Amino acid sequence: MRIVILLYATACLAGCLGDQAIPQTTPATEAWSLAWSDEFDTELDTTVWTAEIGTGEEQGLAGWGNDELQYYTGRADNLRVEDGHLVITAVSEDYEGASYTSARLISQNAKEIQYGRIEASIKVPSGQGLWPAFWLLGKNIDDVGWPTCGEIDIMEARGQQPSWIGGALHGPGYSGGSSLNQSYYDKEQSFDSAFHVVGVDWDQDRISWWVDGDVYHSVTRGSLQAHQEWVYDQPFFLLLNLAVGGNYVGDPNPDTPFPAEFKIDYIRVYQRN
Repeated sequence: MRIVILLYATACLAGCLGDQAIPQTTPATEAWSLAWSDEFDTELDTTVWTAEIGTGEEQGLAGWGNDELQYYTGRADNLRVEDGHLVITAVSEDYEGASYTSARLISQNAKEIQYGRIEASIKVPSGQGLWPAFWLLGKNIDDVGWPTCGEIDIMEARGQQPSWIGGALHGPGYSGGSSLNQSYYDKEQSFDSAFHVVGVDWDQDRISWWVDGDVYHSVTRGSLQAHQEWVYDQPFFLLLNLAVGGNYVGDPNPDTPFPAEFKIDYIRVYQRN
């Protein structure tokens, strides 16, 4: 039995998979064609990915704008490709004045996407204060700033709620706590126990979010209010990170397990035929 609850803005939509098998999410070839992928088979492709370093102060965003606690590094302790997976690891340690380290990758100026199906196979960590995310930012962020550039959160998770996956849209007039967001809840299993495929279908006038083929959130150009602007007619770049603490998840507690691993099996981008 499927239960669907729609509560807009800062609330949730819940869809339960029940006893269904996880569906095959590879698009039918007559509808979609693979445009680009990173399968993370051997080593990190540094022609695509750049590891951001620090606490955000270097970018003028102390705590990366969210009161996060980690120092991002490019060290193998925090960032590696292993057994065909990208592994981002959060570690509890004193490092450069921070109490935690982790990693954050961006594809800015190297790989940018405008429209299509963007998906990743992911396995998230569990534990209070852990915040893994797979998301997009507008190419023009350095010129216009955030949120005017737009942000598409394909997937973000709260470690203390491992059965929930969130998706959100941030833009002019709907950012931060006022983002257009919803969540997907699987009552049968948690997202830290196995890999799941998360993604968005991004078209000129609509963005839809899904988990394992189940659509749980959709925003259209026409659904925005008069004071809100649709800014998704330009290329966006990719981001992957595992934050520790911050205003979305709160601080870790003594029971939070470290090291904590956010694993990505692949990222694939399809275009409509």
